[in-house]
Amino acid sequence: MNLLLLTADQFLNDDTAQVSGRQARHIVEIHRAELGQRLRVGRVNGCHGQGIVTNISADCVTLSHISLDQPPPTALPLTLLLAMPRPKMLRRLLQTVATMGVKKLVLHNAARVEKSFWQTPFLQPASVHEQFVLGLEQARDTVMPELVVEKRFRPFVEDRLPDFLEKDTRALVAHPYDAIPCPVGLPGNQPVALAIGPEGGYVPFEIDLLKAQGFSAVSLGERILRVETAVPVALARLFN
Repeated sequence: MNLLLLTADQFLNDDTAQVSGRQARHIVEIHRAELGQRLRVGRVNGCHGQGIVTNISADCVTLSHISLDQPPPTALPLTLLLAMPRPKMLRRLLQTVATMGVKKLVLHNAARVEKSFWQTPFLQPASVHEQFVLGLEQARDTVMPELVVEKRFRPFVEDRLPDFLEKDTRALVAHPYDAIPCPVGLPGNQPVALAIGPEGGYVPFEIDLLKAQGFSAVSLGERILRVETAVPVALARLFN
């Protein structure tokens, strides 16, 4: 945890906050913080800065003299379309996308997504929020990503996807066949949409639907990557 990310209800007043649970344990057991020590703190969807540890009890830690005067890091100009992954992988991916600066994530269905994946408790708002917070704290970011869930692929791509994309968005789909190499180092102001399919990839019909919406197929190389590897590899190439 490189930043203590605070929600509005954790603030006792404008410059004092109290944390408990995981965050308090991390401060005490990992940081081994002492009274008077300064810690990096931030407010969800706000700025970040520092606070001073003024009280440590058995179940909570109080920080005072909090000053939030630094803006969050620049977000990626990206809409990430991700076929619903396996539940255990979902938790890791939610952290990864938050850490890397993705602010709009669309989890969607696909032919090779098992129906049981959608029943996972890891899709509950509280669980998603927890993973996003962990990812943001790692990156010293404060801006919470937006998650959209689309359980019907064709209606989403044909009817709603165009509304998700900004004007002049460069739309790409990771697909190893009949594809050009994935671009490297796109301009920082270039809106991008990137679609990454399930472990078995998109079926041809799904690729055709995406291409009909202006998506170009791109390859990440000759090696076949797991989704949890393909996501950071693709983002690192696009926005190095």
